Amino acid sequence: MARIAGVDLPGRKHISIALRYLYGIGPAKALEVCQKADVPTDKKTQDLSDAELRRVREVLEGDYKVEGDLRREVQMNIKRLMDLGCYRGLRHRKSLPVNGQRTHTNARTRKGPRKGLAVSRAAPPKK
Repeated sequence: MARIAGVDLPGRKHISIALRYLYGIGPAKALEVCQKADVPTDKKTQDLSDAELRRVREVLEGDYKVEGDLRREVQMNIKRLMDLGCYRGLRHRKSLPVNGQRTHTNARTRKGPRKGLAVSRAAPPKK
């Protein structure tokens, strides 16, 4: 099993698919990495030689920000927006959608489960 940037890549998948398990690598970047490292994209991860794995690792370390470094950068960008107090930062702070989506009926993932009414139904009103 190949291990790149602290992530175990699945051995039975093509290298162009397995590279997508890394945070920050999608379909296009996976193909770019394979081309730069001179590795055939249809080769299985378990069939890669040590030299090919080393080339892939070198390309990723030299040209791309992946995993921990990228996660840290994204978190720092969000923290900067929150510290500035700009609109996007305020939306992050309140855990609401940032990009202008409606919140009246949707946004349950971002807002969390419904709160419900805070009305007490213990005793009926007196007449």
